[in-house]
Amino acid sequence: MAIRPADQIVHKAAWLYYAHGLRQDQVAQQLNISRASVAMYLRKARETGIVNISTSTQLFTDDVTAREIEDAFGLDAVWIAPHGDHVDPAAEVPVLAASVFLQLVGKGDKIGVAWGQTVYAIADVMAYADLQDVTVVQLCGNLGAPFAYRPDQCTMEIARRLNAKGLNFYAPLVLSTEGLAKDLRSEPVIREQLAGISECDLALYSIGTVDAGSHVVKCGALTSDEMDALRREGAAGVVAGQIIDNKGALLDCSYNRRCISADLASLRAIPKRLVVVQEENKFEPLLAGLAGGLCTHLVINAAMARRLLDHAKAANRRKAS
Repeated sequence: MAIRPADQIVHKAAWLYYAHGLRQDQVAQQLNISRASVAMYLRKARETGIVNISTSTQLFTDDVTAREIEDAFGLDAVWIAPHGDHVDPAAEVPVLAASVFLQLVGKGDKIGVAWGQTVYAIADVMAYADLQDVTVVQLCGNLGAPFAYRPDQCTMEIARRLNAKGLNFYAPLVLSTEGLAKDLRSEPVIREQLAGISECDLALYSIGTVDAGSHVVKCGALTSDEMDALRREGAAGVVAGQIIDNKGALLDCSYNRRCISADLASLRAIPKRLVVVQEENKFEPLLAGLAGGLCTHLVINAAMARRLLDHAKAANRRKAS
């Protein structure tokens, strides 16, 4: 059920005050209302239960642009984080995504989590919940680099926030040879964990870039020269440590054959695939993920939403001409 126009201001006030920690005077300035009105709206939010921030995420799905993006790309739901004068733009998408994620988690769910700065930022702002019957599993092998956003760190931090069971992947992301990777995937423990990924109810990941700033380059899985070569061969994005082309298919390359990660068919089998993107340089990778059916639920900022919609409209014009 859509939020009534008269209640939208209540949801906005609750979101800014409870999710972003703005003071009442800052909320008043942001919404161009009096501080007394803010206090009244927050009281109404508490009385009606709107302070359950997951309810307030509905505010970000009532945007016409979100509906148009859903229709254009065949998505189940889109949330668009607006830009606010008193809100850090870098924090807006992770805060919204964390609330959306909690809204999507169901009792007894099995959740697959990838890795990266976006995913860890979501975990870092996620509210604590008591979901002891939920299991959080790692979608890909690990990296030895000392980064907070390693796959095992992202998985266990989200499990900790949910008071859920966390299952790490005790294998490296990339092996030195294809034969070694094939043998490791055949090991019973690894084989069982990879096979169980398609049984997840929800997945959380972003789509990485294929440039020198890519996480797989920063963490040493690939060199910049190797990534440049893969891009010339058609690399368009990174999903759970694996390289995809512009159609969202697994790129035929030695790197992917040396990866220990969920295959794309297993990811597509997960009913709810929540993709979160905020960096502008992830536009092309996001298009690749969308083309490959790797996303059902999407959280983006307003600038990315406009680019997606412009792209879809341009594609429709080309088809019509």
